[in-house]
Amino acid sequence: RGWLGVAIQDVDDAMAESLNIGKARGAFVSNVDDKGPAKTAGLEREDVILKFDGKDIRTSRDLPRIVAETPVGKDVDVMVMRGGKEVSKTVKLGRLEDNDKVASNTKGPNNGGPGNAEAARTKVAGLELSPLNAESRRRYSIKDGVEGVIITRVEPNSKASERFIQAGDVIVEVQRTPVKSVEDVAKRLSELKKDGRNNALFYVANAQGDMRYVTLPVE
Repeated sequence: RGWLGVAIQDVDDAMAESLNIGKARGAFVSNVDDKGPAKTAGLEREDVILKFDGKDIRTSRDLPRIVAETPVGKDVDVMVMRGGKEVSKTVKLGRLEDNDKVASNTKGPNNGGPGNAEAARTKVAGLELSPLNAESRRRYSIKDGVEGVIITRVEPNSKASERFIQAGDVIVEVQRTPVKSVEDVAKRLSELKKDGRNNALFYVANAQGDMRYVTLPVE
């Protein structure tokens, strides 16, 4: 079976708006395997795969099936949307090994958590945020190497809760901009609001360092 070496997510209307790609379509690349064919071909995190080997990718569910059915070693044309422009790449498809995934959808559990009573209670987009320091890293068992702003509480019934954000997750980027403080998050959201954006793309890590993208409203 063919192997591409990407992790993917669905593109819903909110994500399509934040990416400025019009209607919801394609498979959003949330991660690229450093040793995979996609990396060699120049595919990048935050690309949206629209076509693979001449076949339209309408939803993320289409891609794993089409990749698995494509012959190993074939040079495949891949059309992606990147920064609002269509970009064409050629991928030499690899072979799927037992420990690989063709292209995996990333999803996390939903657990708002009790929050940290000692944390600075700054609320943004239905989230209570705090600086990631030695205490919070220890409290939530955050893996070394994960950097950003920690989420200490998620408001029940908020968009963040619906999208499976939980206490102990770490915001690494907001709309392609790395964040190191609560102020960085608030500033980036303010910039997006001034630009007329309704949604922002959050790059989030869990305690183990697994990464995914979540779209949240700009408030």
